[in-house]
Amino acid sequence: MTKADLVSNISDQLGIDKADVQATIENFMKEIKVSLEKGENVYLRGFGSFVIKKRAEKTGRNISKNTAVKIPAQNIPSFKPAKIFMRGVKSKMPIS
Repeated sequence: MTKADLVSNISDQLGIDKADVQATIENFMKEIKVSLEKGENVYLRGFGSFVIKKRAEKTGRNISKNTAVKIPAQNIPSFKPAKIFMRGVKSKMPIS
């Protein structure tokens, strides 16, 4: 499902203009991004959490030059689904 599909589905279900739904979704994503950039986690009860994880410094390899490369520590965004969300997905998805 794409963002356009999401906008279309919500618009059809709620009878709201697609432009309004689009603006709402865009602002929702922007607020999550801004919060994470400030170092603030976002918790959506029953859905999940958008959190910042700290990735430790590590040593990698430059294969072409066969040298060690130091990869600095960094913060990465992550999504952790809520337990009820996980149960719903597990129970409805066919095992392939």
